[in-house]
Amino acid sequence: MRFVVAILLTALLAGITTWLLPWWMIAVSAFIVMLIISVKPVGGFLAGFLGIALLWLVVVMTKDISNAHVLSGRMAKLFGLPNAALFIVVTVFLGGLVGGLSGWSGALTRKIFNQ
Repeated sequence: MRFVVAILLTALLAGITTWLLPWWMIAVSAFIVMLIISVKPVGGFLAGFLGIALLWLVVVMTKDISNAHVLSGRMAKLFGLPNAALFIVVTVFLGGLVGGLSGWSGALTRKIFNQ
């Protein structure tokens, strides 16, 4: 149950902070959530990864659908990717990786302070 709460809280906090602040606040959000919620380091990585990946998937898809896939198609061409869907997958994966590593760091920091 804490794992699911950590995923949802990470996505919610990151969504609020990135609405007001720069994109890299996703890392700070995942770190803070895993620092507050007691999860194992592997769970911290997975919760951070899934929370941020789900958030970015929702944001990317809403933006992509609203402009008829034009921007993602052009960005895919710019990066030499065959189609826009692969660009979206890579974007979501990179966001999830940032969230996962910062969530892992937060869980390990909590573990250090609890010893």
